[in-house]
Amino acid sequence: RQQNVILYHPYDSFMPVVDFLRQAARDPKVLAIKQTLYRIGSNSPIVDALLEAREDGRQVSVLVELKARFDEENNLGWARALEKAGVHVVYGLVGLKTHAKMTMVVRRESTGLRRYVHLGTGNYNLVTARVYSDFGLFTIDEDIAEDVSELFNVLTGYAHQTKYRKLLVAPTAMRTELLERIEREAERHRTYGDGYLAFKMNALVDKQIIQALYRASQAGVKIDLQVRGICALRPGIPGVSSTISVTSIVGRFLEHTRIYYFHNGGQEELFLGSADLMPRNLDRRVELLFPLEGADLILVRDAALAVHLKDTAQARILQTDGSYRRAEGDGFDSQQWMLDNWGFRGSDSDPGITQLRSPA
Repeated sequence: RQQNVILYHPYDSFMPVVDFLRQAARDPKVLAIKQTLYRIGSNSPIVDALLEAREDGRQVSVLVELKARFDEENNLGWARALEKAGVHVVYGLVGLKTHAKMTMVVRRESTGLRRYVHLGTGNYNLVTARVYSDFGLFTIDEDIAEDVSELFNVLTGYAHQTKYRKLLVAPTAMRTELLERIEREAERHRTYGDGYLAFKMNALVDKQIIQALYRASQAGVKIDLQVRGICALRPGIPGVSSTISVTSIVGRFLEHTRIYYFHNGGQEELFLGSADLMPRNLDRRVELLFPLEGADLILVRDAALAVHLKDTAQARILQTDGSYRRAEGDGFDSQQWMLDNWGFRGSDSDPGITQLRSPA
């Protein structure tokens, strides 16, 4: 209730997310629970908590994405079970997959109604949370809560919304918002010489985004990209992308999180979320990116993004010709560092946080 809570799975357990829903299900002061479900899995304590909440008289609304590839049968079965229990089940907007990960709990308190929100970069799936790296945020930020409430209204057909207070939402505005921020960084660098971008994602194939990154590089902006899978951008081309570096980490855990960092002359912005930089994510899915601010931004910037960018043990470096070579260096394994150190963040035994590469 006092501050945001950031979890980085699998370095943090996924059980706090499950417990959040279980406690909400059993709390007589909770009036409503709303959630999106994409990859649910065959045995889901998340769904069990939602069913329990409905049995105890809570209002429960769930968006189940029936077109989640390879999970269609599981999701259909869970949707039927939820409907049978009296849960308000919806299936999203026609022609769009809902890939956004969000939960909202509405609770009656002495000061009035309060909305508790969880947003994530990965699925509400206890199995994949053990092997996929993903962030989750618990927050009571009023602007984010209002955005999430309005987005749920859009997904259930009760509203039409294109602009949000803090969230970047696809397919309505995310592409434009990202392009504007990349161009802002280029303009900033032309004037002050301190432009810097760092993105971490699963795939980068969107033509407009790639062209914007090329333009930023040509303006002199330093750009660090970490793309686990396919990357259609070519780094290191003189006069085109000479200030861009691209790495990919393939290690013990599947790098699934998405992080978008904009230096912005020291007025930094950092977004987490469900969207990769692909046409399908930006144009044909409901996706969201959510901002971190203050200490939360610094934590993820320095203790996650910067650490992964330093990797020389599992990282491969994308070459101009599209091939990859192993990173050279001291064999620094960012995933092992996370296992050893992430749990000590903010404590007296914190081993020290690396700093993101200086944009200067």
